Amino acid sequence: MADSAGTERTTIQDVAAAAGVSVSAVSKVLRGAYGVSPQMRTRVTAAIDRLGYRPHTGARAMRGRTYTVGVVLVELTSPFQTEVAKGISDALEDTPYQDILVTAGATPERQKSRIEALLDRHVDGLVLIAPWIEVPWIEKIAQALPVVAVALHGTPRNFDTVVDDERLGAQLMVDHLVAAGHRQIAHTSMPRAAFEDTFVLSHTARRQGYEQAMRGHGLRPDVIETWLSEEGGHQAARQAFDRARPPTAIFAGADIAAFGVLRAAEERGLRVPEDVSVAGYDNIYTSTINRVSLTTVDQSGHGTGAESIRLLLERVEGRAEPRQFVVSPHLVTRRTSGVRAGTTRLG
Repeated sequence: MADSAGTERTTIQDVAAAAGVSVSAVSKVLRGAYGVSPQMRTRVTAAIDRLGYRPHTGARAMRGRTYTVGVVLVELTSPFQTEVAKGISDALEDTPYQDILVTAGATPERQKSRIEALLDRHVDGLVLIAPWIEVPWIEKIAQALPVVAVALHGTPRNFDTVVDDERLGAQLMVDHLVAAGHRQIAHTSMPRAAFEDTFVLSHTARRQGYEQAMRGHGLRPDVIETWLSEEGGHQAARQAFDRARPPTAIFAGADIAAFGVLRAAEERGLRVPEDVSVAGYDNIYTSTINRVSLTTVDQSGHGTGAESIRLLLERVEGRAEPRQFVVSPHLVTRRTSGVRAGTTRLG
């Protein structure tokens, strides 16, 4: 096949022949697979550079389309991630593509293993939801296959991203709680992943937004590190309630963690919001149930999934330049947050 200049485009077979290895070996080097010796990697990389190989189109031309999309979640117990997956599935309904859903856990080794398995199935693209993987590894995969990362903030070279403006979302929540008279506002978050530097995951972006907003109000940030799960929120709240001066509001880093905070408050006999206000992030379906009525930040998990498929299919059809879609968050106030006793709402 000729390129726009009329010359023959280099194929993966050409690279394999130039390097003196098999096509599968070249594929493994391109996607950073395990078991590739340094010598083979050097030979293949040198051939790629010498021939000016562009793997995006070459790899797809070599194997053809399978009309499958790999979707990698951290875990099925995350309500927001399953809502994103539902958005992906619905967006594919009127297309010839089908999704292959896998859960990969939060360790880079396990996530890489699950992604390798999808690559072996020759999926046409990948959607990685909150990937706990060093970005250079994702960049290498994205040289050979369309990739969209959800909830990964940064500026990638080879893949697309769909992110919520989580720093803004956290600021909206802090502003709301401060306006209600709260000054001791705790935030539950997770530790930073080892790879987070120029790229950060959603929980870190929310934490950064919370810390910046607190300082902007002249208040001291109070971060309790935990896992963003119901049990994690429960443990964080128990720790906060044990203090000599417990917080008057807890802003959990995810709705699922806020549910754990609510459970801990009930166990202590604390009234919500009279004794402690509780808020979350994500606006998952359970938050809307009248008995829960959780104050939260909405970022539309379903819409996030649909946008990730839109970007991915554009890539499959040939778009090369990376793009980012930013979801605009908005505050949803419900019954779990209120004016602190003895104060008047500001603003």
